[in-house]
Amino acid sequence: MDVVQLLGVNVRHHRKLRGMTQEQLAAAADMERGYVSDLERGTRNPSVAALGRIAKALGVQPSVLLEPST
Repeated sequence: MDVVQLLGVNVRHHRKLRGMTQEQLAAAADMERGYVSDLERGTRNPSVAALGRIAKALGVQPSVLLEPST
């Protein structure tokens, strides 16, 4: 799995852990819902700034979103 796909899997995992919809995460990260959807599907390569906003909205460090699951 490449890093973009891994990021998408982790974003979806942490979003669902918090009981958030894509719309809620998008609003919290000041993004469009479609952008979050693209991230989760691994079709969007986010900037470092976007990664930081997503991580902050999910309450995790950005590095957590790039780590393989155990």
